[in-house]
Amino acid sequence: MPPTPDKPLIAEDLLLLLFDPASGSIAGEGTLFYVLGGALLTELALDRQIDIDERTGLRGRLVHVVGSTVPTDPLLRSARDHVAQKPRDVQAILAAIGPRLRAPVLDRLVRGGHVRRERRKVLGLFTRTALRDGGTPHRPELLARVRAVLVDGAAPDPRTAAICALISASGTLPTFHRDIPWSTPVITRAKELERGDWGAEAAAAAVARTMAATVANALVAANVLPKN
Repeated sequence: MPPTPDKPLIAEDLLLLLFDPASGSIAGEGTLFYVLGGALLTELALDRQIDIDERTGLRGRLVHVVGSTVPTDPLLRSARDHVAQKPRDVQAILAAIGPRLRAPVLDRLVRGGHVRRERRKVLGLFTRTALRDGGTPHRPELLARVRAVLVDGAAPDPRTAAICALISASGTLPTFHRDIPWSTPVITRAKELERGDWGAEAAAAAVARTMAATVANALVAANVLPKN
């Protein structure tokens, strides 16, 4: 199902979770373009708009468009159009579509009231824009779903599984320690989701599982994860 006004993109939910209401910062800024790009690819896969080759070639597994339906959402449409030019490996696609995503995805969160921008004076001279919690219940609801999967062992729906996998692959899961304990069982479950162990049997979910796992591998291959 394509996103609707009541169903934001996976990329929007992911960025909202990475936003820390206490500090006004966004976790994983250094890898954000890869992660948001990966969220778009995973959503396109879940909507059966793109697929990924089973075989691995010299450039890795290539992503290609399937079907003729074009997404109505402009961000999804732009990502699909890029893939439609020619099959490419995931890492190349992420590098191409990811760098321009932060601003428009953040703008959507602001328009939805989930995040607000606040202009402040610094040292009484300079004006800066800070991000603040918009006070909607959406982020706590998302966080509760992620916690249920990672901590309580609940079976995830494909969207939540994708979000958990991308958070884990981005290296930002430790920043959620106040709500999600950084424990061995949590780390193990997150890594399982990275590898595509979602427990969902639908054909669309199977494609999305493969895509999310490949995105996670691309993050590691690109050596963009924070060093321990």
